[in-house]
Amino acid sequence: MILSQRKALMLPPLQLAYIGDAVYTLRIRLRAVALGLNMHQLHRYTTRYVSATAQAKALEALMEGLTDREMELVKRGRNTHARHSVPKSATSAEYAAATGLESLIGYLYLTGQKDRIDTLVNLIDDRINAQEN
Repeated sequence: MILSQRKALMLPPLQLAYIGDAVYTLRIRLRAVALGLNMHQLHRYTTRYVSATAQAKALEALMEGLTDREMELVKRGRNTHARHSVPKSATSAEYAAATGLESLIGYLYLTGQKDRIDTLVNLIDDRINAQEN
């Protein structure tokens, strides 16, 4: 399903984040499988990227390279409050930042900007690998 940018912008940020969470997780899992990792390694690799804490760090690494519209989407997602509690493994600020990243990914996916998603995920991967080495 591809939406116009106008229609995608009318969706609530949490709906964008809902889609973005699934898309981001799938992209990371596909990368892990492509690396030929065993099941234990798949889980460890994936959790480096998909926790709220990891997504908050990923967003921080991307901020300077985002367009104005992308920044607007991140801010909308970050400033939206979910009606459920924040996971114990993350602070409320990390959870909000993760929601901002997921909102952006959801918008990009729904508007057919899969190349941009790939670019952002590659940047995230580069930054995480650089921090660990």
